Amino acid sequence: MKVAVFAGSFDPFTFAHQDLVERGLQLFDKIIIAVGVNPSKRGIMAFDDRVSSIALLFAGNEKIEVQQFQGLTVDFCRRVGASYILRGLRNTNDFEFENAIAQNNLLLAADIETYFLMARSGLGHISSTIVRDILTNGGDTTELVPKEILQFISL
Repeated sequence: MKVAVFAGSFDPFTFAHQDLVERGLQLFDKIIIAVGVNPSKRGIMAFDDRVSSIALLFAGNEKIEVQQFQGLTVDFCRRVGASYILRGLRNTNDFEFENAIAQNNLLLAADIETYFLMARSGLGHISSTIVRDILTNGGDTTELVPKEILQFISL
């Protein structure tokens, strides 16, 4: 069974994230969305709400699990039996950053491979950072964030 981990802080989980997971199901038998805490990012959603909202979004899909994690992604992959890491790329800046992480992950765990998917046309502009800025300034994010996630956000 091909199991992949899609890890991130997901604050909030966007339509771009959802698209990557759904497209990833064409490559993997199971995807574990691993919600981690990134202390360098200022969040707007409670950690438990991130997990609950993403689980609600994918409720009923047996091929998708949502779990909490801390520490190295490769260590989490080993704990859950995943041989793959799924990551999304919006642009060349993402590639430079994600490539460096993937290369270091290979040094830490040569048996865990990273797969990159390019953002689908029309979704590459979406980032959680921008969405947080729009939300904190009272803007409308209904075209950026699924309603299952938005119901957990209160500012």
